[in-house]
Amino acid sequence: MAAAAEIARAGSGHRARIERRRQMLTASLSLPALALLILLFALPVLRLMGLSIEAGTLQWYQKALSESLYLQVFWATFRIAAIVTAVSFLLSYPVAYLLATTSRVWAALGFVFIVLPLWTSILVRTYAWMVLLGRNGVFNKILIDLGLTDQPIGLLYNELGVVIGMVHVLMPYMVLPIYSAMKRIDPSLIQAAEGLGAPGSRIFLRIFLPLTAPGIYAGCVLVFVLSLGFFITPALLGGGHVMMIAVLIEQQVHEALNWEFAGALATVLLVATLAIYGLTRGLMRGAAEESA
Repeated sequence: MAAAAEIARAGSGHRARIERRRQMLTASLSLPALALLILLFALPVLRLMGLSIEAGTLQWYQKALSESLYLQVFWATFRIAAIVTAVSFLLSYPVAYLLATTSRVWAALGFVFIVLPLWTSILVRTYAWMVLLGRNGVFNKILIDLGLTDQPIGLLYNELGVVIGMVHVLMPYMVLPIYSAMKRIDPSLIQAAEGLGAPGSRIFLRIFLPLTAPGIYAGCVLVFVLSLGFFITPALLGGGHVMMIAVLIEQQVHEALNWEFAGALATVLLVATLAIYGLTRGLMRGAAEESA
């Protein structure tokens, strides 16, 4: 018995040493990426935040959070980001379902069309939308030729144009997480529900949709956070009529040369984004625990 206990302790100690070596190897491999992230992201952000309080006061934060003009910009930014996220989800879920359930050949072809926009510059895609959405653009000509309108309608230089352009850019970031969650679903669960006589709507609402919730959450968070910091698309498709926070920060830096106020705006946006992320993550964790 004593010898067996000694062998067991030796085996557990050996496994512990192997686990420590694995953790040290993982940490050493992640150090270059961590150093790059700190150098190119964390330090500039901290420097910009420091500029906003360099004078020792919070006057720039008070200005950002008290004047109605800037509050409207924050509200417009979060509202547009929420609309873009909702539209992206409604368009991406059927696409992800089709990719997850079709044959490999059609799925590969579908992924080509999903990933292809990521290989093209956002600037190029935005200018393409300006051509399509203009008063003399393709969409207005089609609407007039079909007799749906007598004169061109405003599709550009407003929130509608901004939402269309942003959804086009961000849809792949919604499709891929949802598709990944769908592919992890065990087909036998669906077959068992069908065998028990459950209708298709009930199977979708009680089995399929809840199992894809992690992918939906990941896609929505990713699209929403990316939408908050969008600059090129709102600046071009908005034409100065749609002011989002990134456009305002750029104006404060390059036109007003007010780096302190730009730092305050960026800090407020960062804190608000982290707060929303923490809240939604907490809600998702609570829902998962209740369902378990």
